[in-house]
Amino acid sequence: MYKPYAAACDENKAPILAVLQPLFADRRHVLEIGSGTGQHAVHFAAAMPQLTWQCSDVPENLAGIGLWLTEAQRPNLPTGIALDVDGAWPQPDPDAPFDAVYSANTAHIMSLPQVERLFAGVSALLPAGAPFALYGPFSYGGRHTSPSNASFDRWLRARDPLSGVRDLDELSRFADAAGLALEDDVAMPVNNRTLIWRRR
Repeated sequence: MYKPYAAACDENKAPILAVLQPLFADRRHVLEIGSGTGQHAVHFAAAMPQLTWQCSDVPENLAGIGLWLTEAQRPNLPTGIALDVDGAWPQPDPDAPFDAVYSANTAHIMSLPQVERLFAGVSALLPAGAPFALYGPFSYGGRHTSPSNASFDRWLRARDPLSGVRDLDELSRFADAAGLALEDDVAMPVNNRTLIWRRR
C-alpha cells in the first residue's frame, strides 16, 4: 500500500510543535482528531515522549496512518482508532483518560453541524481544565485574514457547499454551548491560526 504524504505537514509541523510543547507539557494522553496521513502524530510523539499520542480518523484513512505508525515504532503511538463525528465517539480508558485534544485542518472540511458535534464531543471527553488545540485557517467577523484564505474558501465551497473556512464567531458559539472557553489565538505561518480552548 502507498504510504500517504502531505507536504503541508512537513511545512507546518515545527511551528505547530512550538505551540503544543508548552501547552501539553503536563499532559499524558492526547487524542488527535483527523490524523490524516499520520505525519503530525509521528513528529509530535517523538518530540513529546511523555505523551501517549492517540491517532484517530474516519475508517478509510486508518490504513495509511498505520503505515506511518508502524514505521515509527514508537511506544507512545498506539494503533489509530476510528472516529467519525457523526457516529459514536471512542470510550476512553478510565485508567488513562484523554487529558488533551488536538486537531488540524479539519473544521473547514466538515459541515457546520459536524463542527458543532466536534466541539460537543471534545467537551464530553475532556476533564475540567484540559486543552483543545484546533489548527487551520479561520475568518473573523465574516472577514478572511488574507486573499489566499478567501480563495481557499471559494474552492472548498465549490467542491462541497457544506464545507468552508470557519468563522471564529461560529466556533465560539459552539464552544460556549459545549463548556469550552477560548484561551489563546496564536498566529501561524501561511495565514493559519492555532485556537486553544480550555474545558471549563
